[in-house]
Amino acid sequence: MKPSLWPWFALVLLGAWHGLNPAMGWLFSVALGLQRKSRAAVFQALLPIALGHAISIGIFALAISVLSISVPIIFLRFGCGIILLALACYKLFRGRHPTWVGMQVNFRDLTGWSLIMATAHGAGLMIVPVFLGMNASFCGTLPQSVQPSIDPMNLIGMISVHTLSHLFMSGLLASIVFEVAGLAILRRSWINLDLIWSSTLLVTAVALFVVPM
Repeated sequence: MKPSLWPWFALVLLGAWHGLNPAMGWLFSVALGLQRKSRAAVFQALLPIALGHAISIGIFALAISVLSISVPIIFLRFGCGIILLALACYKLFRGRHPTWVGMQVNFRDLTGWSLIMATAHGAGLMIVPVFLGMNASFCGTLPQSVQPSIDPMNLIGMISVHTLSHLFMSGLLASIVFEVAGLAILRRSWINLDLIWSSTLLVTAVALFVVPM
């Protein structure tokens, strides 16, 4: 794979992984669809959920872009790595899924809920290694003393590619569960991917600590 393509491939994979996690919204959309007995309700719920996820990703990407102007990249790497490490440990030992959202929700409610969930689960922080690594793809290999510079269109493209991948995977899973599994999957306890998700956070933290960018 060409060096300039790896960030986009990584964003697609991360988007699919975020979409796979039921905590990112697809299970909630299925529950709404089953409650309303409507296939359309499932997919209508996924759109604001994807929007909230995109806003969370965009906030982190924009923050890193702004901070990179004045903060040495090595500080950004280690700072984000420490936050990810702390979040992973918290989710392993104390993490709980928020339950404050009811089933009577509108577009704004779903968007806000998705934004909070994506942020609380560290989804935005997961894209930091990809974002910081883009300096090698788009700017050439830079010394630590030189800050990366990402074009705004690349930033928009990054968020769009990630969100579309997230939406596709969420929609695929929601459709399968709604059409095939139905209430059977909702009678069980929460589909617990916390261990795998926390492991992903740990891997991302390690990448920020040890992988040259």
